[in-house]
Amino acid sequence: MIKVVRGNPTPEELAAALAVVQARAAAGAAAPPAAPARSEWSNPARLAAAHRVPHPGPRAWRTTYWPA
Repeated sequence: MIKVVRGNPTPEELAAALAVVQARAAAGAAAPPAAPARSEWSNPARLAAAHRVPHPGPRAWRTTYWPA
């Protein structure tokens, strides 16, 4: 429901305003839903920059871990 709060619009002005509101609502309904943004915590590249090359040693296997 749309209510005119101020002024006295002509029927043509009111029709134009309603056409804009309807077009905007139709465009929003037809648009595909946006993909949710991935969290930085689940981005494997976040840790890959710090551990590009494993350093040799007795615990080198720990640096090769790639988070899912």
